[in-house]
Amino acid sequence: MYRPRPPLPPPSTPQEPLLRPWEPEDAPAVLAAFAAPEMDRQADRAVDSRAAADGWIARRAAEWAAGSAYALAVVDARTGVPLGNVAVGAVDRTHSTGWVSYWTTPAARGRGIATYACGVLARWAFAELALFRLELGHRTNNPASCRVAMAAGFTVEGLQRRKLSYDGVRHDVELHARLATDPECG
Repeated sequence: MYRPRPPLPPPSTPQEPLLRPWEPEDAPAVLAAFAAPEMDRQADRAVDSRAAADGWIARRAAEWAAGSAYALAVVDARTGVPLGNVAVGAVDRTHSTGWVSYWTTPAARGRGIATYACGVLARWAFAELALFRLELGHRTNNPASCRVAMAAGFTVEGLQRRKLSYDGVRHDVELHARLATDPECG
């Protein structure tokens, strides 16, 4: 089923990243991003070859077409280089909810890019996708992700005990949410 692409907001200054759907030409950047050791937890399957990167992008496009998830490349507006990803997935039209995820390339970390992208994504999801509630979670041992969530206007709602398992170790997850009716953040 074809779904038109809701318009994405342009950056208001040349310093702000551009958010756009992933394109086939982004495959080398996707492959490079997933080469970072911690990135294996961010993919639905291994992204360890050009073909795997092409597949990752194709799955994002298929999710978009199905209306189940919307992944956006966070791109340097001046150079066109992808700096990361921000997405709203697990879209539930009945309850107008979605699950937010994000990652940045190692070179882009610590620059506020994930916070900016999460804020833009939230405003877009509320306005263009008519979602009401966005949720996200992060391991409690990931304070950087918590700072991103809080700065992007997501409120802590609770703790999901031992939700995730990596390398045989169970991790608690802190749950955050943002509502369409929440005040706009900084």
